[in-house]
Amino acid sequence: MQGNKIVIRKMNASWVYLLMAFFDGVVGKVTFTMSAIYRVNVVGLDVLQLVLLGTILETSVFLFEIPTGVVADLYSRRLSVIIGTFLMGLGFMLEGSLPVVAVVMLAQVVWGFGWTFISGARSAWITDEVGVERAGKLFMRDQQLYYLGSLVGIVLAVPIANVSLQLPYFIGGGLKIMVAILLIFFMPETGFKPTPKEERETFGQFFSTMRAGFNTIRNRTTLVWFSLIALFVGLYSEGWDRLTEPHLLANYTFPDVFGMSMGPVEWFAVLNIAGSILVIAANQVASRGSDTSDPLRLAGILQGLYAVMVVSIAGFALTGNFWAAIGFMLLFDMLRGVTSPLSGAFVNHFVESKVRATVLSMTGQIDAFGQMAGGPIIGFVGRLISLPAAILTSAAILMPSVPLFGLLMKAERKEIKTPAEV
Repeated sequence: MQGNKIVIRKMNASWVYLLMAFFDGVVGKVTFTMSAIYRVNVVGLDVLQLVLLGTILETSVFLFEIPTGVVADLYSRRLSVIIGTFLMGLGFMLEGSLPVVAVVMLAQVVWGFGWTFISGARSAWITDEVGVERAGKLFMRDQQLYYLGSLVGIVLAVPIANVSLQLPYFIGGGLKIMVAILLIFFMPETGFKPTPKEERETFGQFFSTMRAGFNTIRNRTTLVWFSLIALFVGLYSEGWDRLTEPHLLANYTFPDVFGMSMGPVEWFAVLNIAGSILVIAANQVASRGSDTSDPLRLAGILQGLYAVMVVSIAGFALTGNFWAAIGFMLLFDMLRGVTSPLSGAFVNHFVESKVRATVLSMTGQIDAFGQMAGGPIIGFVGRLISLPAAILTSAAILMPSVPLFGLLMKAERKEIKTPAEV
């Protein structure tokens, strides 16, 4: 305390970043562990409507991803993260406010808009605060803390959902808003130098930064291939994200375990806990065994992960055995949980600080565009044929990512050799 003023010290950036990851896990699982049951059994959404929820969400992301990323590069990444966290909390609470299709869809717009303030900005913020190499390790720890928080969130979600399937949205949204308020006081920003005010007078700087981000991708063949991979990742993902739990609800009988009666609420809690533990373990292995300073090695690891993910999705869609379906589901979720931090560490090797948030946002926008385009197609397959057919379509769409990683690595080897040959 200085005089009559209370001085609140900012926390260490690494700790803030990891605590954000932990609370993201808590809030995400409190809010969405039982969301499939709420959306199917309470709101009454069918297969196509479930996928269209994702399309609406990703349309919001697609429209606002680059503008909010550029704002983070020009003004403040810290401010961008705080705004996004607050808006996401509002979106969560809106979805739980009324079990009406239109309200649920509007909520996707709100929290999708909020996410665009965070996407790219948070990764760029911590990279500026601690440096590229340390950030790569933090991305791995980020996933571990996220899934540790997820375990806490799942445990909380079951009793909350048993009171009301709408209550998790209010509690999750309230926690998200609380985190935004805490970030105002404790989140530092020392490594980023925003553009001086005198250079922000027109939209010229805004579009200049955007053009610099596009040029960064265009001028590096490796990033062009990575952007194409991001498109296929977006195209397939709605089928998996929106339809796996409805597939389990519609096509399997949930068995009792050790004589205990277990319905969908209990089973989804168990599956989420098991998935979180597996992802924590996988990220621990990856953080020790992966050299995040070598982009070629990262690309090779990602190629292998995506190959097994394709097989896992296909197996989940085709098997008629409940336990086999659960095994494929958990294997996929474990591998997917490792791809996100590895991808972030990979892209960071090729972009400068001044456009880092913009470039990361652009790859996010490409992913969002893929989800916008792929979601309705997969949804129509599910409505016209079957849920397994829709999920199998997702596997087929993801398959090209595997050879594309091969082309990416070939291009990067050529980029590395070229300077020495000149």
